[in-house]
Amino acid sequence: MTDNRFANIELDVVATGLNFPEGPIAMADGSVLVVEIARGTLSRVQPDGSIEVVALCGGGPNGAAIGPDGAVYLCNNGSFFDYDDSSGYNVPTAGSAGWQRGSIQRVDLATGGIETLYTEADGEHLLAPNDLVFDDHGGFWFTDHGVHAAVADGDRHGGAALLYASADGSEVRGVVWGLDATNGVGLSPDGTSLYVAETYSGRLLAWDVVGPGRLADPDSPRVLHDLGGTALFDSLAVDAEGSVCVATLLTGGITVVSPAGESAFVSTGDPLTTNLCFGGDDGRTAWITSSGSGHLLRCRWPVAGLGLAFR
Repeated sequence: MTDNRFANIELDVVATGLNFPEGPIAMADGSVLVVEIARGTLSRVQPDGSIEVVALCGGGPNGAAIGPDGAVYLCNNGSFFDYDDSSGYNVPTAGSAGWQRGSIQRVDLATGGIETLYTEADGEHLLAPNDLVFDDHGGFWFTDHGVHAAVADGDRHGGAALLYASADGSEVRGVVWGLDATNGVGLSPDGTSLYVAETYSGRLLAWDVVGPGRLADPDSPRVLHDLGGTALFDSLAVDAEGSVCVATLLTGGITVVSPAGESAFVSTGDPLTTNLCFGGDDGRTAWITSSGSGHLLRCRWPVAGLGLAFR
């Protein structure tokens, strides 16, 4: 069934010249924080489209979220990608010679100071952390995209995993290992369901959450949606109705998956559309990272975005 509310959405270009933007965070002052993965920065886009660097993160800053202390927490993939121009798009290729394994970082927005919280979990190196979401308890779930070639170097399952960590740097642990190129992660409005997008399989997985960092059946996720090989999934956001809005590569847009598994699609025209967030006074302003073109897009969304645990 097609949800006609998502037809004919008009997109505005807010900013250009971003160097593979991702991890958008809508701020109360109307600005939007984004990472620039290829530039290695956390940057702020003002309402007039101007861009300023907040912090020099190094490596490849990826997913980002505001934590309970007001700082920005970042997944850093450790410069896993190289970037090449292809038909006017900035296209990432995995396996950069400069890759140095990934980490979880904390950025003080007032000073731009950066602290590295985690570089490993359960005795395993973090390889390419990708995205994160905080729960109401102040901890956060995050994904490690993994590196398949790293299996030969002794990393379990190539490192693709779902993990849980404390914001104070005191504890991190793997919850599910052996996933396939884990990417976006999000929670349902009531916090009882956890969603993870796998990039190359094009699957959106769901688990029941039974406590902070605890899943009812970690090894048996539900498949909420499967693209069936037609496209790839990237990062995601959840709306107030519980639908999961997943940035979709190749077809270029946002796939909206309802809790019942029905879907709609919003095209952006950029085959490297990577993420979105919600904000504005009514929560219905969506900002979308059009990473291949280096644009930050804005539109009115038919549904308010889910209010995050911290903002």
